[in-house]
Amino acid sequence: MRAVVQTVDRASVTVDDEVVGAITDGLLVLLGVTHTDTPQVAETMARKLHELRILDGDRSAADTGAPLLVVSQFTLYGDARKGRRPSWTAAAPAEVAEPLVTAVVEALRARGATVETGRFRTHMLVDSRNAGPRTLLLDL
Repeated sequence: MRAVVQTVDRASVTVDDEVVGAITDGLLVLLGVTHTDTPQVAETMARKLHELRILDGDRSAADTGAPLLVVSQFTLYGDARKGRRPSWTAAAPAEVAEPLVTAVVEALRARGATVETGRFRTHMLVDSRNAGPRTLLLDL
């Protein structure tokens, strides 16, 4: 599982002119799933995201109650090392990825986190304003 995590002062996801998820002063999480990921990896990712000390004052979402906006992003597993057309073979198919993205979201909520999401298998418009800026890549 791979995540790009950004501190944002605002972020939202729009599908078909409808805002389906929005946060202020929190973390935007672009989340990719690969073939070998499991529910245990999803739980570990949720813990890592919730406790990641990336916010002001070396604090985490767990410390501050900062919300998270989790957006599925299969392109995080794109491979463009050869040629100009990326290969998506490392990305898990939607049938595998969707339950694992849902597992991360549910595990975050079980920890008490406020979580908004995008909408799986749709064309999403993601709008964000990076605060800090702070951006991390988590690879589990």
